[in-house]
Amino acid sequence: MAVQRSLFLHSDLRRQPYEMLRSMLDQVAPNTPPNGPDGPVATLERRMASLLGTDDALLFPSGTMAQQVALRIHADRRHRRAFAAHPQSHLEVWEHRGYSVVHGLRCHPVGDRHRLMTLADLSAAAEEPLAAVVWELPQRDIGGLLPEWDDLRAQTAAMRDRGAAIHLDGARLWEAQTYYARPFAEITALFDTVYVSLYKGLQGTGGAVLAADAATVAEARVWRRRLGGDVYDAWPMALAALHGLDTVLPRLSAHRDHAVAIAAAVNADGVARAFPDPPQTPLFHVHLPVGPEAAMRAAHDMLTGTGVELFGRIRSAPDPDRCSFEVSVGENAMAITADEAVAFIRELVGRAT
Repeated sequence: MAVQRSLFLHSDLRRQPYEMLRSMLDQVAPNTPPNGPDGPVATLERRMASLLGTDDALLFPSGTMAQQVALRIHADRRHRRAFAAHPQSHLEVWEHRGYSVVHGLRCHPVGDRHRLMTLADLSAAAEEPLAAVVWELPQRDIGGLLPEWDDLRAQTAAMRDRGAAIHLDGARLWEAQTYYARPFAEITALFDTVYVSLYKGLQGTGGAVLAADAATVAEARVWRRRLGGDVYDAWPMALAALHGLDTVLPRLSAHRDHAVAIAAAVNADGVARAFPDPPQTPLFHVHLPVGPEAAMRAAHDMLTGTGVELFGRIRSAPDPDRCSFEVSVGENAMAITADEAVAFIRELVGRAT
């Protein structure tokens, strides 16, 4: 059975090409050029620079490329090869160590892999000197946690005093802003370079933007060409991102409110545990009292039997009889009430036991 309802942000449910293209047509003037200063790419880059409070911004085909380019620039400028990041940084966990294989950089993991980096962790970082320090806001793989604003300011200031560049993995900056409740430009002012995703919270078709001062963006443009990241007709990717800025970004606070409601309902029910409680962003984890294989079988049975999809992937745990999955609230989850979400999770656990 096809997906009928889903908690999964990137479900196929609302990502059919025909529907996505049709929804974008209302925002495209008939005479829109594919390229040039009035095309979607240039429009997106100007809008991102303005929104994020930077001199310039550059479209990349992926966040992986954008972040590696930012770190390579910082390393070359400082003649240093090491950067620091959380042990579960996306750069370390999900990118096959591209920073090392492609650019000869070293990642120095800082802090406890199950907790946020702290100022004490960063101050004790053994490898000196560092080219850069990376903050992922929010820290996806530990439940979408964010440092408090004063902690973040203290951490970035301390690392800048040590001569390191300050880089933001802002793949989910759009979601993080709903917690900090500050203008995007105030958040990004703490950082030298900022990467944002165009397809996560904004629900675009892919791509990323690197925002920084004009000189850094000029260097990044050269590196984008070197790495094969120049896409001649990139307007579909840019157009989808512009559509997300107009239609999805204004709803992210409502997404966070719904995440808080779902997590509260899950924890009140008790069959599973939502963390953090309450969620700081529209992202949180649901911890299940069953093992990963049983959970995946149960999820498959639910999908084929009822059309309900709860997750895209399962996360194992040190306890083999437990596992978890991520909930990122978007329009899919907004169509599911908190009580319905609890009922679906109860059904999943029941099928798995």
